[in-house]
Amino acid sequence: MPQHMLIDRRSHDLGGGFLVGRVLPYRAQRMVGPFIFFDHMGPLDLAPGFPRELDVRPHPHIGLSTVTYLYSGAITHRDSLGFKQEIRPGQVNWMVAGSGITHSERLEYARAHGAHMEGIQTWVALPDEAEETDPAFYHYEGAEQLPEFDEDWVTGRLIAGSIAGLHSRVRTHSPLFYLHWTMQPGARRSLGTEYPERAVYVAEGEVEVDGQVLGTGQMLVLNSAQSVQLTARTQATVMLLGGEPVGERHIFWNFVSSSRERLAQAREDWRQQRMKLPVGDDQEFIPLPTATPGR
Repeated sequence: MPQHMLIDRRSHDLGGGFLVGRVLPYRAQRMVGPFIFFDHMGPLDLAPGFPRELDVRPHPHIGLSTVTYLYSGAITHRDSLGFKQEIRPGQVNWMVAGSGITHSERLEYARAHGAHMEGIQTWVALPDEAEETDPAFYHYEGAEQLPEFDEDWVTGRLIAGSIAGLHSRVRTHSPLFYLHWTMQPGARRSLGTEYPERAVYVAEGEVEVDGQVLGTGQMLVLNSAQSVQLTARTQATVMLLGGEPVGERHIFWNFVSSSRERLAQAREDWRQQRMKLPVGDDQEFIPLPTATPGR
């Protein structure tokens, strides 16, 4: 039976000292289903009045949807469509970049009040027919839009997609699933085979996946076509994700596309400042990098 692939998060500075743990893309595993990017933000304790350098300044995207999900703290989103949204724990910001969008992610609540910041941001690559769709922004919250369950010492929330009879209201462009589980010590739950590509990420605690131990900051990409059993060795926060693959994708900085030529065009558009900056946050931006650090 093929071995599962273990990926450790790598420390990455978004600028100004805001460290994230980068998991995807990985040199030997670029994507899991349509998920092409996975960052664990924080945990980071912020005292009131910290400098604005920790904010993520305006920057562009094409060819993907960004998905922001917090465990704690708050982030203020602004984009070039004119949306301003404060995201709180358990809510979902789903921004469709498509043909092009810019946005900023400011830590305004934490700067005013202090906060313990922690969450996950992922990128979902759009399928070929949707890569150049019109940009859009959606905000979701509550069990009616994000189904929840609480059984056998596991509480869960379906962030996006469909799995095991649950269906999220989040508007997606290809078949996928994205789950948040909180597991009590000793809890057991299985992950089925509805999708060909699946992964398990431990945001906190320690779990076993078919006998293989995962600790905080580790992702296991499942190569088996069989169901797997997760057992919590401690209280654990676990993210489960995957879906149908969308095909090869190229990445430069914040741009994702099936076409290298399209990436070159996006680079030039940003270099020449042809992309509108976020409404209400247009006085600064992140310059185009000379390399490809991601983000």
